[in-house]
Amino acid sequence: MKLAVALLLSLTVSAPAIAAGQLSKNVVPLLYDIDVRPDAKAMTFAGRESVTVDVKAPTTTLTLNAAEIEVTQATFDGKPVKVAADAQAQTLTVTLPQAASVGQHRLTFAWTGKINTSAAGLFAIDYSNPDGSQSRMLATQFEAPDARRFAPMWDEPAFKAKFRLTTSAPAGQTAFSNMPAASVTKQADGSQLYRFGETPVMSSYLLFLGMGDVERKTVTSGNTQIGVITRRGVVDQGDYALASATRLLTYYNDYFGQLYPLPKMDMIAGPGSSQFFGAMENWGAIFYFEPELLFDPARTTESGRQRIHTVVAHEMAHQWFGDLVTMAWWDDLWLNEGFASWMEGKATNDLNPSWKAADAAIAFERESAMAIDATQATHPIIRHVETVDQISDAFDGITYAKGQAVIGMLESWLGEKPFRDGIRRYMAKYKYGNTVTDQLWGELSAATGKNVAEVARDYTLQGGVPLVTMTGARCTGGNTVVTLTQSRFGLDEASRTPQTWHVPIKLATLGGATTDAIVTGASPSLVTVKGCGTLVLNQGKGSYTRVQYDDATHAAIVRDYTRLALGDRLGTLGDDYALAAGGYQDLSRYFAVQDRVGVTADPLEWSLVAAKLGALTGLYQNTPLEAKLQAKQAALFAPVLARIGFEAKPGESALVSNLRETLIGRLGYLGDAQVAARARQYVGQLAANPTAIPPAIRNPILSTFATNATPAEWDQLFALTQAERSPVAKNRFVSLLGAARDEALAKRALELLKGKALTDPQKASLLRAIAGSHPDLAFDWAVANRDLVNGFVEQSSQARYIPSLGGGSNDPAMPGKIKAYASQFLPESARNVAEQTVSLIAVRKAVADRLRPATERWLAR
Repeated sequence: MKLAVALLLSLTVSAPAIAAGQLSKNVVPLLYDIDVRPDAKAMTFAGRESVTVDVKAPTTTLTLNAAEIEVTQATFDGKPVKVAADAQAQTLTVTLPQAASVGQHRLTFAWTGKINTSAAGLFAIDYSNPDGSQSRMLATQFEAPDARRFAPMWDEPAFKAKFRLTTSAPAGQTAFSNMPAASVTKQADGSQLYRFGETPVMSSYLLFLGMGDVERKTVTSGNTQIGVITRRGVVDQGDYALASATRLLTYYNDYFGQLYPLPKMDMIAGPGSSQFFGAMENWGAIFYFEPELLFDPARTTESGRQRIHTVVAHEMAHQWFGDLVTMAWWDDLWLNEGFASWMEGKATNDLNPSWKAADAAIAFERESAMAIDATQATHPIIRHVETVDQISDAFDGITYAKGQAVIGMLESWLGEKPFRDGIRRYMAKYKYGNTVTDQLWGELSAATGKNVAEVARDYTLQGGVPLVTMTGARCTGGNTVVTLTQSRFGLDEASRTPQTWHVPIKLATLGGATTDAIVTGASPSLVTVKGCGTLVLNQGKGSYTRVQYDDATHAAIVRDYTRLALGDRLGTLGDDYALAAGGYQDLSRYFAVQDRVGVTADPLEWSLVAAKLGALTGLYQNTPLEAKLQAKQAALFAPVLARIGFEAKPGESALVSNLRETLIGRLGYLGDAQVAARARQYVGQLAANPTAIPPAIRNPILSTFATNATPAEWDQLFALTQAERSPVAKNRFVSLLGAARDEALAKRALELLKGKALTDPQKASLLRAIAGSHPDLAFDWAVANRDLVNGFVEQSSQARYIPSLGGGSNDPAMPGKIKAYASQFLPESARNVAEQTVSLIAVRKAVADRLRPATERWLAR
């Protein structure tokens, strides 16, 4: 699905013992036969199931999961039994009249449940058709702990079982699930009874059921039918995803050494949104919200098209990492998400090399991970999980982005082919099973002959970013002898505890040979590099570490900047900005490197510069420096936009198109008069022509208009929102209503949250958008209207949603307000995001104080 010194554990290849919050493995499910009948109009459903269970030892009680369902009947081997629900623990305990014997038995339930308005369990997606009529699609979302809202089951990843699903769909509608329908029977009332084929053994969170007035389009690749399922009228917008999936399936079948095992792989497009996820890897029935899957040539930007490919690549990678082989418990979620994130980038880079996905990962995903990991708000990649709220918290930037970066580091260190051989061994050995991380290290070690765990555990069992510092270098006999030390890089004092890693790192002289080394311990390390000349640390930026040069070598890097490989240029920009933010060196070092980024530099360099200067400006929001920084940026970016042009050109590279989006968006946010005028001109045409804005610049033009809107222009945007028939475009307009810089307009947007014109997901998106420019206003309103807000936010996101609204605030009172909210309304186990938010606010203030003198000097130049 698409945010202190550790205690090193001994190597083990067994599943972890039962931890707090986990079910007993005394009874395990083997086969679920589930029959669910939804009533979409009433927003309820009724269900019956028969579960074949294996009793490992005699017992008089069976405990499984259930939440927000009412069990009306239960039997064990055909005899009625008592059930007791624990709403807080989300469990259902069955008490037997006498102990069940060892062996297989049959457990049955009947129950009723509710269809939700946001993505948890069985949920509804309401949308408008082109003619203005209303439709409702049903879908399920079970990761992490929401299959229990659909049926009583052992809703933990280690309880793999087979599933047979039966349902009825109203006349004119189609039902779809993980497996093809084994039979479809027309009923007397015109509805159709679907019986789907039996799944392979899989975890409960991967089960899927969908239903609606849809179209399906398919292609065949080998023995697999790949399909795209959409609301009626837009199925052709799935052609790009189908073509991408066909190439990716061939790539993954080869890379993993295991053929995709299901007969079909549907990609389902839902015309809604979620505040938690964009797509979900249900085995054989991958669910996406429409912008992540459908390419609308009249509205989708080039970056949007590229995102479709990467999201499809991410979810398809899960069909192996996550679905075929699944983590034993949520502690090891990174085995799913870190690997899918890394694989999306690797596959995209190999299949679309002109996109430079590997370099983009250095500029953005790596930077995103380190920004969190260098603060007190970090945590180890592998961390202990007990509660439902803690499971939800595990889906964060450390699990995804740091996981991705660490895997990339291991491949860089071990070598592409040996690393792949280890992955193939892992897939072959553990397919259809559950694993813990050390089992992966075991297979990589067996394939490469290296002690992978020794290096990898340092990065997965402790939080933090290594800092490798060059303290000197001398040329001797035609070689360079480099002295390196290591410590922990931190943006706050709490994250600078004494800590070391085994850091695999590549060093090279510019244009010379590469030397591999592992920097260990706190004592200085001497590394000999062939050749003399400008030294490049962490060449290729494959290692997950910050690097710092001595003065002379950094001056050489600045001098020879344009001769560096693109990844090293991007990594240098990232490292120098971060080192200044942490107080390790002056920001002037970053500006010296930035000055070497010429107007004709690679688009990724300018995109990264825009991101760094945008972050710098954000530090001084509502201070005298803000306007000066905005003017400086506008002067810097305008010539670059003038060079590439406002309009897309035939045959231009995808990265140039992406940069145009970035620059228009950035200049528009800065209030550039020319860009704002163009935005008003284009938006003025939308009432007569909904696709008047060229697709290549649609998103930044709309953002510019919304950010700078006057009251009359906000009314214009609101009218466009009401008139829009495309659910994707409508959702985008709703978010734009919260983007205005004018606080009075933000307050008008807040009033929409109290009405019934918006869906629950739209309300959540709107309030999040308001918080982008007005975090204090959004947070205070959400606290004052807590019950209303929790009513439209998905349950899995409730603990994090309101505290995170205040994360962009520079008000000294905000940390106290977030702490007070968490103390009053959140259980202690659910306060992690609130604590992280407070920590990141403190980091931002500290960084602003550190960078102010150098920023003022830069502005005075």
